Amino acid sequence: MAAADGETWWRRGVFYQIYPRSFQDTDGDGIGDLRGIVERLDHLVWLGVDAVWLSPIYASPMEDGGYDITDHTAVDPVFGTLEDADALLAEAHRRGLRIVLDFVPHHTSHRHPWCIESRSDRGAKRRDWYVWRDPAADGGPPTNWRSISDERPGSAWHLDERTGQYQLATFSPAQPDFNWANPAVREAMADVLRFWLDRGVDGFRIDMATFLGSDEQFRDEETPAGGPPVDYVRDARYHFNRPEAKDHLRELRAVVDGYPDRVLIAEMLYDSPIDVLVEFARDAGIDLAANFGLITQPFTAEAIAAYVEAYDEATEAGDVWPNWCLANHDMPRPTRLGWPTARTAMLLLLTLRGTPFIYYGDELGMPNVDVPPDRRDDRWSVSLAGVTRDAFRTPMRWDAGPNAGFCPPDSRPWLPVGDDHERVNVAVQRDDPGSMLHLTRRLLVLRRRTPALTVGTSTRMRGLPTGCLGFTRTARGQRMLVLCNLARRDATVELTGVGPPRIVETTGAAALTAAGAVVELGAGSAIVLQLP
Repeated sequence: MAAADGETWWRRGVFYQIYPRSFQDTDGDGIGDLRGIVERLDHLVWLGVDAVWLSPIYASPMEDGGYDITDHTAVDPVFGTLEDADALLAEAHRRGLRIVLDFVPHHTSHRHPWCIESRSDRGAKRRDWYVWRDPAADGGPPTNWRSISDERPGSAWHLDERTGQYQLATFSPAQPDFNWANPAVREAMADVLRFWLDRGVDGFRIDMATFLGSDEQFRDEETPAGGPPVDYVRDARYHFNRPEAKDHLRELRAVVDGYPDRVLIAEMLYDSPIDVLVEFARDAGIDLAANFGLITQPFTAEAIAAYVEAYDEATEAGDVWPNWCLANHDMPRPTRLGWPTARTAMLLLLTLRGTPFIYYGDELGMPNVDVPPDRRDDRWSVSLAGVTRDAFRTPMRWDAGPNAGFCPPDSRPWLPVGDDHERVNVAVQRDDPGSMLHLTRRLLVLRRRTPALTVGTSTRMRGLPTGCLGFTRTARGQRMLVLCNLARRDATVELTGVGPPRIVETTGAAALTAAGAVVELGAGSAIVLQLP
């Protein structure tokens, strides 16, 4: 329900993303499950988050970590049952937590019964549920559309020799594209939403939202100077990034609006321009168009300050709500920035104007784990760039015992937990007030009780030393000042005309002079001050 002051829960709240395979295993198979998430809900309550976003839990052959689905209305047995999903919803709601599911509408697994039927014959009932085309005049692919995130880079079209046509599969032959021009497909996806909404789900994160729909005239992408676009994902105009995507998203919004107080989050391209983020949130019925600026921008004070200011001004002018994250299941953890910058990054995330998303384990400062080749599961990333997403999907560390408490001692976790789990885990850090875990919890408590940090305006502070950024947050007579030093050297910030402030939170060597007029910021440190 909406907050008492009229602000929706997803504006005031903080989301916590769980990769279900890696949170808690209860049946000893080394893979996390829904019952394990239920067992650990109290950790999330203690931490102080408001909503949980689950990466896919649907039936899947797991050729892409569950983003290849064979039944959108069934739970994969590795995670449990529908009854376990219902129990998770009930237990989360009992604790005041909301549950948001990943929704994958762009493609299915090639093993989905709908796809199997579609491939069976040119006259099959569901033939046009997927995208099929005759070969080009030379017998090759119908268009020059390219595959992305594919272990065999090349055309996005794949020849089905039995029926003599090409099928479109943007990501992988194992994940053929839905034909979103077909109303039957759109209604089937609407039915999936209704199925889960009826069970009490609080909203959805829409995977690859800008990819819904392709050019119905099947035009070739333009190739400057006879070569491919500089950035195919960004520059494609016919294969994806179509204006029809907004129409399809508005249809999904109409379904969700039949249920009170639900949220829709759209995954956008990682380097989407700010105006595109605002446009989708404003025009496509999306509550939060996922913003990856803290990941894609250089993590320097100058770049981050400029981006934050531009994004804040654009979202305010467009009357849409901002959002932020530092990592997710596809992008490395903030410990990539080094220590103590990762602590300052968490402080920044939880004090910026907008809704924050925390990736599981980042409250501990979990590292990106070097997963040996013989233990890797993510085939795509390995084949593409020698980098595996497994590095930031490793099991949650609960204690210093065998397997970090993620699974029984005599089980083998699906990915290694990491060599430093005896130090970086929940149990150890709960006993250490100076830990990353306690810092994150204090920031969440501060955010919840401080209107200036939840719904307040944001104003960039200028004239700061090189390597520093700062902003004030203001609401209901409260003023908070946030200062971050992202440089490798100490900095001094003089405060003028603000009166004596009070220190609320710090990371690293950050301090205030006795007179309250000067802030000393050690390299990589940050401070939150309450202004009079």
